Amino acid sequence: MKSTFLLFICMLVSGLFYSPLYSTSTNKPANLFFKTHAAVKPFGKVNIIIDKSDYELSVYDEKGWYATYPVVFGANPLEDKKMEGDRRTPEGSFIIQGKKPHDKWSRFMHINYPTKESYDRFNNRKQRGEIPKTAKIGGAIGIHGTWPREDYQIDRYKNWTLGCISMKNKDVEELYRFIPVGTQVTIRK
Repeated sequence: MKSTFLLFICMLVSGLFYSPLYSTSTNKPANLFFKTHAAVKPFGKVNIIIDKSDYELSVYDEKGWYATYPVVFGANPLEDKKMEGDRRTPEGSFIIQGKKPHDKWSRFMHINYPTKESYDRFNNRKQRGEIPKTAKIGGAIGIHGTWPREDYQIDRYKNWTLGCISMKNKDVEELYRFIPVGTQVTIRK
């Protein structure tokens, strides 16, 4: 009887502390995104690093790492944006150019794509014949939320945007509160 009770306690405790660390469908961490300082604003100047292959947006302040949020992007594959209409998320260094509440996606933080470097890559691709001579570079790229009640798109790593970076609505609202216009954003593969 005593050993059965101890076995039950061990199983109960194990169940409380065990949770799968990785999603079986994506091999990505299962909701292990760390928002450590939600009640404390970042210290000093902040910057954002968006890692497309890890589906993460990380915020750094003058003390170092501040928080990481799950994100999704435009179409697969997760290559650099080549031209307007390809639904890919651009890579490079950008800044937050503007911020506004958005009626569809909660909040929108516009980045300054295309930059001079974006135009240089675009023109080189045209010269090499990788994209049509009539192609346009595109624009209107930003960080935003999801459609109402569709945060599950982020949990499923479903790339659905036209090239933007999408976050859960509660996450984009939190980020929006402390990220000023002019914040440096690096998007990498």
